[in-house]
Amino acid sequence: MPRYRHHLAPRAPLPLGALAAAAVLLVSGCTDTGTEDGTGGAPAGRGSALAAVDTLAVKGRAPKTGYDREKFGRAWADVDGNGCGTRDDILKRDLADVRFKDGRCKVVSGVLTDDPYTGHRVDFVRGRSKVDIDHLVALSDAWQKGAQKWDADKRRRFANDPLNLLAVDAGANRRKSDGDAATWLPPNKAYRCAYVAGQVAVKKKYGVWVTRGERDAMKRVLAGCPEQKLP
Repeated sequence: MPRYRHHLAPRAPLPLGALAAAAVLLVSGCTDTGTEDGTGGAPAGRGSALAAVDTLAVKGRAPKTGYDREKFGRAWADVDGNGCGTRDDILKRDLADVRFKDGRCKVVSGVLTDDPYTGHRVDFVRGRSKVDIDHLVALSDAWQKGAQKWDADKRRRFANDPLNLLAVDAGANRRKSDGDAATWLPPNKAYRCAYVAGQVAVKKKYGVWVTRGERDAMKRVLAGCPEQKLP
């Protein structure tokens, strides 16, 4: 029987563009656009809240010495110059069926149709409200994690930034007090990813640091929703 040799057809040379792309991949070592979250969960996309946790400084909590609400300026100042206090601006943003007194600023009633902290409906009536405006990152928490070294203007902006403010059930807000993600999370589990992402966004924007326990708690929550974006 004659023997047959099996010949491989010669390969066509790669185009220069393909060679360049291959070289980039060899140098970078990977093609994935995500980063490991460090919690054993799914990779975190680079624009995700989970990835952003690792950009926050980690330090111990400083003493609360010297904290006072007034250090953050007059409550609910008109920081955007629209003639309305920040509290009313947030009520207008977050409530449904809003009614005003004396024009477009003073909110006298409305409905929080789906309170983010409890998932319940909460009615707002000025003067006997069951709705609070919460600082996602509490002023006292910020004070112990960097804000005591800020100037007065930065503290005022922090206290009135809509990114850090949310209309919520008053009872839940008071149970939270000045807790961080390591000590308090909303009872409404469906909102926890958005809640923690909001805290990460605020701390990243203002350079507020986190404790090690707080960072780990943030990662545990966000590992369950690794594509959650910063607000």
